[in-house]
Amino acid sequence: MMNKPKKIVIALLIVIGLLLIVPFLIPLQTYLRQAEHLASEQLGQPVSIGSAHLFFLPSPHVTAHDIVLGKNQALKIDALVLTPTLTSLFSDTKTIDLQFKKPIIKKSALDFIAALSSNKQNGSDTAKVHVRHIEVDELELAWPNMMLPVLNADMTLSATHALELASLASTDGALKVDVIPNGEEQLIALNIKKWTLPADLPLLIDQAKFEMRLKGSQLAVSSIDIEMYGGKITGEANLSWTKNWKLNGKVHVDHLAVQQPSRMLSKSVYLSGHLFADGNFSSAAKEAGSLSESLQTNFQFKVNNGVLHGLDLVKIASVLIKQKQDGGETQFDTFSGMLNSVGKQYHLRNLDISSGLLLAKGQVKVKSNKALTGTLTVDLKNSMGLAGIPLDVFGTVSSPLVFPNKAALAGAIAGSAVLPGVGTSLGIKAGEKAGEAFNKLKGLFGN
Repeated sequence: MMNKPKKIVIALLIVIGLLLIVPFLIPLQTYLRQAEHLASEQLGQPVSIGSAHLFFLPSPHVTAHDIVLGKNQALKIDALVLTPTLTSLFSDTKTIDLQFKKPIIKKSALDFIAALSSNKQNGSDTAKVHVRHIEVDELELAWPNMMLPVLNADMTLSATHALELASLASTDGALKVDVIPNGEEQLIALNIKKWTLPADLPLLIDQAKFEMRLKGSQLAVSSIDIEMYGGKITGEANLSWTKNWKLNGKVHVDHLAVQQPSRMLSKSVYLSGHLFADGNFSSAAKEAGSLSESLQTNFQFKVNNGVLHGLDLVKIASVLIKQKQDGGETQFDTFSGMLNSVGKQYHLRNLDISSGLLLAKGQVKVKSNKALTGTLTVDLKNSMGLAGIPLDVFGTVSSPLVFPNKAALAGAIAGSAVLPGVGTSLGIKAGEKAGEAFNKLKGLFGN
């Protein structure tokens, strides 16, 4: 006869085998359609679930695969694991843990996620289900033209779904966010180390710290402290979404080396020196994803003891003929001005470049397609015959071009012929004025 220990072992193996096999015999497909319908009603977005399975080991849990929310697959989840606690299985309130595996969130999902977070939970639903813990593995933010880091998140919630503790970190260790409740608000600390911005201008941040407070539908960034390119950027900002999305803030830049960042914009013409700036920014939009498109900035800036590489303004202003620009450079003591922008259009105005050889003033506009239009007036300090030479700026951000103004060139030739030497400068001024008058007249009668 079989002894008692062997019987116990065999019985245990049979039970384990049944627990492993039975879940695949339970038809959950019928319930999936009901779950999709209920989720769509609650979220206000179309929901589809590919498959689901019930498991009893190592503890009872349900795993759903290939979950898609929203139009155009705005939110996709590779797998969702729902694990109830054993002690709550037979009680009125079910306590569960959620694990999201490899979710992918598109930019278009931001708006309905924000709407969900602003809606208050229904009291009866809160009483029936207590989500105790949420774990997110390998979260991917699929933003157009941006390579954002893959993230892991961990959150603990109270019985009323209030956040008790949360942390978020990138898988490469570059980003870390900690959230701690403080009364009616949440204290948020964001720390960054050796991270490249996932934008059109991939700037490298050595380290940064953001201190924030989240209360209701308002996020106050009380402290911005960034170290990059040997300088510091400090400031503050506010983001709210009561009705429309609104963003505003101010920034101070101190002693930031501009050579590497400016070379990202253009390899042929770029700046070196150290940047000092003060300014503010603001934006308003109906949707969160549109904030960047309506962003407005106003900055007063100054670059000290630098070099404009790729353009020799002294040579361009001195020769007074259109010629191939073969590089060169312009050293300056200060390069200052105002930067105004709306969306992807920029206006550099009140430009002032000063050095021992020249004094240049002007303005340049950058269109949304990165095309340049503008003018510079260059005074050569060591020249008796040339003063206030007007230059036209055109081309693109990556390949800017600067040539003497056509009308001024014609005036210079005429003035030099009438009064050699002195007449050149007078002719430039006359030609410039005549060009302005002609442009106004052309505007009245068409091209």
